[in-house]
Amino acid sequence: MADKKVNLKESLGKLNDIVAWFEEQDEVDVETGLEKVKEGAKLVKDCKTRLSEIENEFETIQKQVE
Repeated sequence: MADKKVNLKESLGKLNDIVAWFEEQDEVDVETGLEKVKEGAKLVKDCKTRLSEIENEFETIQKQVE
């Protein structure tokens, strides 16, 4: 992900959309479901990375203030 920051709000919205899609299905198509799971896993990974970056930024700011 070339220096593009993950938008947490947008990513969480996409995750909610994936969850809603699964909840709406009477029968989940295995192939489509797999793609949704892959997309969700990538979103979770990207969000965790971004949250770690944000935590580091807060720690840097805190050190500057002290």
